[in-house]
Amino acid sequence: MYRLCFDYGHGGRDPGAVYKGRKESDDNLSIGLEVAKALRQYGIEIDETRTSDVTMNLNQRSAFANIKDYDYFISFHRNAFVPEIANGAETYIYTNTTTNSRSLGEKIQMALVKVGFRDRGVKTATFHVLKETKAPAVLIEIGFIDSTKDNKLFDSKRNEIIKGITKAILEQLGIDEVPSNIEESPSTVEGKQTFYRVMAGSFLVKENANKQVENLRKAGFDATILEFHK
Repeated sequence: MYRLCFDYGHGGRDPGAVYKGRKESDDNLSIGLEVAKALRQYGIEIDETRTSDVTMNLNQRSAFANIKDYDYFISFHRNAFVPEIANGAETYIYTNTTTNSRSLGEKIQMALVKVGFRDRGVKTATFHVLKETKAPAVLIEIGFIDSTKDNKLFDSKRNEIIKGITKAILEQLGIDEVPSNIEESPSTVEGKQTFYRVMAGSFLVKENANKQVENLRKAGFDATILEFHK
């Protein structure tokens, strides 16, 4: 089972960047919680440095992230500069980073660009949460909060942003997207009752399929692996 640590920047007495009454801390939390919710549907364990509007300093965040062995650490942020001057999305990785960090950062950055944000690239930095966390870490800046253009994108493309980041993380973990479950009414064919088997994922790597089966069985579901070719 994969385990991720999500960090929602700022919060409580530290609102982060503020523009026209809009607080970065609120945007970080709201979008991050939705991505976490989406990923948990795939059996991924996600711990969060905060789940409400509380204050956490940087040392508390890195200490939390280092309690367990996480596959990845992802910090959610929004950018700011001079009002209405800069715009776009960018992703940060630590200066002396691992290949995994860069690969995940590039996937998330591409997802944000596809939504419509200007591509400011994947950059290196020595931010505390990148430097002091053990797991491969990325920090994402989902547009500029002091840019009307980026705020409109953040609000109007909210679902696309959530799906894009979710898909990027799943791709990095080697997990195929799970098709939507379809509920149908019971039926019979020639006196026999028909059962509908629900598919819980398709995987190119058998190890990932085994992990998904294990997660489903732990949750009380009957699960098995069926091979198919296309």
